Amino acid sequence: METSTLFFFFFFFSSLTIFTYKASSVDICEPTSCAASEPVIRFPFRLKTGQPDRCGYPGFDLSCNNQTQTVLTLPHSGEFTVTHIDYLQQWISINDPNFCLPNRVQNLSLSHSPFKPAFLKNYTFLNCSAHNWSDYTVHRFEPVFCLSKNPNYTVMVIDTDSFSGQDVPAACLNMTSVSAPVAEFAAVYRDSVNPSGDLLLTWTSPMCWPCEAAGGSCGLMSDSGVEIGCSIVSGSGLPGAAKYGIIIGVGIPGFVCFIGLSCYTCIRIKKYNQQRQIEAQLSNWTPQPMVIIMGLDRPTIESYPTTVLGESRRLPKPNDGTCPICLAEYQPKETLRTIPECNHYFHANCIDEWLRMNATCPLCRNSPGESSVATPHSSTSLSPSSMQSYSSTSLPSPLSPSPQS
Repeated sequence: METSTLFFFFFFFSSLTIFTYKASSVDICEPTSCAASEPVIRFPFRLKTGQPDRCGYPGFDLSCNNQTQTVLTLPHSGEFTVTHIDYLQQWISINDPNFCLPNRVQNLSLSHSPFKPAFLKNYTFLNCSAHNWSDYTVHRFEPVFCLSKNPNYTVMVIDTDSFSGQDVPAACLNMTSVSAPVAEFAAVYRDSVNPSGDLLLTWTSPMCWPCEAAGGSCGLMSDSGVEIGCSIVSGSGLPGAAKYGIIIGVGIPGFVCFIGLSCYTCIRIKKYNQQRQIEAQLSNWTPQPMVIIMGLDRPTIESYPTTVLGESRRLPKPNDGTCPICLAEYQPKETLRTIPECNHYFHANCIDEWLRMNATCPLCRNSPGESSVATPHSSTSLSPSSMQSYSSTSLPSPLSPSPQS
């Protein structure tokens, strides 16, 4: 397993070094943008009015509108504003410049474009009576005001998957259903703009994310053709690809060896410290007198008052309806016993068994009677092995219920 893992890392970084060396001759086009607040435009995208054709990949042309917004034009769906571009994950989020994306997605087509949906979510549009639309929120309907042109009706949108199996109200008519890569479709149009309502698209070609992950710049190898390469800017001396290869070839094995030696040293130090602690504890160990606390004798237990429940199951304390030991509710004609000092009730069988082994109340830990204490002579010595044997003998836990006899 370890050999195969090291081989994988060697092959991956060797391939990356070769790829980087081949692409080192690629000229880098300067990134640009439509405005300071707009997404950065670089390969595979290019700004049509400010960069030459070789700075972008076919189908990735962007432009700027009159509001200095970045615009992507899809061949069959028109213009969309670009809100974000992630070059490492290779996805782009777009929206409608007129703030009515629900209208645009009904006829959305990505054919003849390099993009595809990052995911798909199903939505249904409904035409509902306007005077009742506020009552539809219980059905998780959301109004889409940009589509509600008729004052007597309001267009609603719902998440089809979460609404499956429910009936559409009689005052609503089904308009259409769409599948769109939008996370929260209706939330956009309460506040006009919301990034969660953007269309999320992705692309697989060109595949530039390995170059992005290595800190390089992806680009076309030449003015003709679509072969891509990766450039890493370097100073004088060795080429950037050669430096990168040396760092990977020497750094990775050295780092792995350093981690291995560090782990081995930490384990040895930890074992040594544990051994020293054990030796110190044994050298400082002093025998202690053994104390065993016994329960009450039967006459003392039977001297405590008992109560037989009637049909009403009423107790002096209304909240004491359950035996704290067995956790069962009291039933009519059951016999309960009370500890006088604290006035706590229990099943007679439960508390009798408890008090034979423990001289304290299970609830308040008060001692209702004298306990038997056996203290061996102080000269009694315990070896470490015998002390371990005694500590492993478990006394009844005060929270463990005893079975009713």
